[in-house]
Amino acid sequence: MKELELKYGCNPNQKPARIFMTEGELPVTVLNGKPGYINFMDALNSWQLVKALKRATGLCAAASFKHVSPAGAALGLPLSQVERSIYFVEDGLSPLACAYARARGADRLCSYGDWAALSDVCDEDTANLLKPEVSDGVIAPGYTPEALEILKSKRKGGYNVVQIDPDYTPKPVEQRDIFGIRFQQGYNDFPILPELLDNIVTQARDLPDAARRDLLVALITLKYTQSNSVCYVKDGQTIGVGAGQQSRIHCTRLAGNKADTWWLRQHPKVLGLQFVENIRRPDRDNAIDIYISDEHDDILADGVWQQTFRVKPQVLTAEEKKQWVAQLTGISVGSDAFFPFGDNVERARKSGVCYIAQPGGSIRDDNVIQTCDKYGIVMAFTGMRLFHH
Repeated sequence: MKELELKYGCNPNQKPARIFMTEGELPVTVLNGKPGYINFMDALNSWQLVKALKRATGLCAAASFKHVSPAGAALGLPLSQVERSIYFVEDGLSPLACAYARARGADRLCSYGDWAALSDVCDEDTANLLKPEVSDGVIAPGYTPEALEILKSKRKGGYNVVQIDPDYTPKPVEQRDIFGIRFQQGYNDFPILPELLDNIVTQARDLPDAARRDLLVALITLKYTQSNSVCYVKDGQTIGVGAGQQSRIHCTRLAGNKADTWWLRQHPKVLGLQFVENIRRPDRDNAIDIYISDEHDDILADGVWQQTFRVKPQVLTAEEKKQWVAQLTGISVGSDAFFPFGDNVERARKSGVCYIAQPGGSIRDDNVIQTCDKYGIVMAFTGMRLFHH
């Protein structure tokens, strides 16, 4: 098949809409549902991300995409008991299911209504994880019969399931139209591999294997994130993605705030929240987010908390949050372009950042390096910008 007609483009008034090939066959097959224009944009970008993660690490990977940027991306590493609790999953999941639990769990609010991408054949465990979540669709190189049956039953039989040829390689030159004008550029096939992190420019030079892996996760995620972007990673998964900001420091703050929220979800007070029976998953996730925030009174006011909790929770105070966040450490950060000032490092270290990878090349590189040295942070210059628009 060379062409697939779509209902409409980004918005209902944008017609006609289709995906097509000028040469050869489409590398995707719709196994269920009717994916739209934005669905395919998310699907094809997220597929490139998980494919690159597996290439760089040898581990299966998953991503949770919204509006052409990842809400989360992760490798298929085992989940701790606390991680299972904050992601609301059971023990004994397959590596691929663990990867999606991590990707979806990185930022559950932003993952609401996501597009999922899987680097490997979707198995039954992963399909069962996807089934109860609010999600628009999934792309993978294949599906077991059991997984496909589960996914076809989702959304009253309308869930979007797309299979992609894992051997498909795009043309070396890509094109797009903006305002009726044709743009052309080389496809960004630059490989992000461990040797990209060899140019360490700080006094601290010890880059453990786990941190090197996490920096690769950050950089690969950034390659498929709307720029400007900064990504925080821990234990093989993104914990904060700051996408599409005009200012680098705003990227760093946004991603850092998300990383802090991810960590605060592991606070004993949050783990001890007692929800009412049969609470909807989105309502539960939203309640946790509000409880952690400065707007906690919106969920804890008399006459309101009873709608969500069986027992009224104690407030998680500002001091308790500060003390808990101060315990976060071992975080890796990547940036898709250079840090122009040391303020980005100052903000990053407040969220436990110990390792940084960025292109370098700012006229103030010396200030950024000095700021890292001030806190004993290891920083590598990759020499490679990763803008994506």
